Amino acid sequence: MPADLRAGQAAVVFGASGGIGRALVRALATSGCFATVHGGGRKALEGLPDAVRPFRFDLADEASIEAAVGAIEQPIGLAIVATGLLHDPGRGLSPEKSWRSIDGAAMARLFEVNTIGPALVAKHVIPRLPRQGRAVFAALSARVGSIGDNRLGGWHSYRASKAALNMLLANFAIELGRTHPDAIVAGLHPGTVDTGLSEPFQRGVIPEKLFTPEKSAGYLLSVLDGLKPPQSGRVFAWDGQPVPW
Repeated sequence: MPADLRAGQAAVVFGASGGIGRALVRALATSGCFATVHGGGRKALEGLPDAVRPFRFDLADEASIEAAVGAIEQPIGLAIVATGLLHDPGRGLSPEKSWRSIDGAAMARLFEVNTIGPALVAKHVIPRLPRQGRAVFAALSARVGSIGDNRLGGWHSYRASKAALNMLLANFAIELGRTHPDAIVAGLHPGTVDTGLSEPFQRGVIPEKLFTPEKSAGYLLSVLDGLKPPQSGRVFAWDGQPVPW
């Protein structure tokens, strides 16, 4: 981690119960770069380093987000929203192969988790970023949210929810740049990671491109370390390359 992410600031991961989120929290806790590291999820978190301060929140409950952010004492130097929803067999949610499969309730649920939830987190986190010096707000996005890179179609709700998230991140970067010249807003494409989100869709992925959560988290933190304010508002893949709009 770079020197300008100094002690005296907090790092916060929303979604620390997921594979990537948990790996991010562990990496940040062992980095020693922040005064405190906070990891949040809908359920009680277990198996995290003792130095991590756990909290509970629900993306669908803005009051829980506001309370979680308000309990953090230090300025927030790094916040990552590591949440996401692609499928939920228990609720009958799965990526659509055709417009004929679009269901309004299912689409609303994906937007609630992938777009609205991160926006509400940003609403409460951004005011806690220091005005002077480097600060980062990031959210997990996906390459399939790129309009320019879309050549297969399908997955309508997931693609649209991530494209909407990307637009929000661009908006936040413009607004934040007016008052926080050194701050960075970024979307992150983590690659194909061996988690529950991608498990049904891993067939055909070559082994070296199927990342463990730990490897993906390391890549993502390295990407964030290297970003400069002029790059704020874009989405970057795990290898540091910008994802097309």
